[in-house]
Amino acid sequence: MDRRCPAPVPIKRSKPLSEAPPAAVRHPTIRPDWLARNAEPALEPGLPIVDAHHHLWELRDGAPYLLEDFLADAGGGHDVRASVFIECRAAYRTDGDPAFQPVGEVDFVAAAATRAAARASGPRVADGIVGFVDLRLGAAARPVLEAEIAAGQGRFRGVRQISAWHPDPAARGSIAMPPPGLLLDPEFRQGFACLGPLGLSFDAWMYHTQLAELRDLADAFPDTPIVLNHVGGAIGIGPYEHRREHVATVWGAALRELAQCPNLHLKVGGLGMRLFGFGFHEGEEPPSSLQLAEAWRPYVETAVEAFGPARCMFESNFPVDKASCGYTALWNAFKRITADWGPAERAALFHDTAARFYRLGELS
Repeated sequence: MDRRCPAPVPIKRSKPLSEAPPAAVRHPTIRPDWLARNAEPALEPGLPIVDAHHHLWELRDGAPYLLEDFLADAGGGHDVRASVFIECRAAYRTDGDPAFQPVGEVDFVAAAATRAAARASGPRVADGIVGFVDLRLGAAARPVLEAEIAAGQGRFRGVRQISAWHPDPAARGSIAMPPPGLLLDPEFRQGFACLGPLGLSFDAWMYHTQLAELRDLADAFPDTPIVLNHVGGAIGIGPYEHRREHVATVWGAALRELAQCPNLHLKVGGLGMRLFGFGFHEGEEPPSSLQLAEAWRPYVETAVEAFGPARCMFESNFPVDKASCGYTALWNAFKRITADWGPAERAALFHDTAARFYRLGELS
């Protein structure tokens, strides 16, 4: 099977690609009317799903994405049993010790999770919560972590601290602006050392050019569970736009190296982001799940081949990926890609791995 990443799928664009990115990276705009043009039904509606990665926020780029918005997206026919919220700088406290301001996000999401759990039907939204703590606080990160555990009301599972950095602004696909070499920083590692004793995991998000730093971190903390977000951030924009085969080779080798660390897991998704260079968000028509599956298949196959289904989990990355496709089409694409895979492999990818990693318990 050919594992190389193909060139982006040709699409008819509603506007030309800009020659240079803006000074500050922004997520592409979500176009609800545009998304509504693709009303394909959910495939295999009986296949249970845990959405391992989504966000909720009060306002970003002029639009909120709240519990009701996620429920509307997840209500398109797929059997979404539960979801995991990942930090996105939402609802921070605006006063008090700056180190504790991110606790406000956990309060906000825990309240949404409680409202979702009170519904007669529907998914257990944010059944796992991943917040933010600046681990560069060193040992002082522990009381902040303990405050977020309390705020999570039994749902807090770990933290994410984004390390995605590239010297060329044109290659950056994340709105975060961390310093270079974050995972190697001694103070960060002092804070990271607080996670294991508290039973917490770490979500890592970086570009494929930085994956060696994650291997070093995983080796240094072999007992701390780590999950790499968005298939390891294989860049397909800026200086890498026309180097897709080179990126595929380097990225694939890095994934196979990372897979040697038993404490590492991998999230398979986020492929609707501008970072990957497919440009679906600029099309005149929203992509079908067939188009998505064609574009995403090499990434999914390479990722799962490297880590195995038992250490991979599918994610929606909504609403960030919503700029490129609808929720129903996204999960249809994953189902198309894995249509010929075994039942146990598919169960792991769609449900079991995420439920186990984030300790979600039984999901009926």
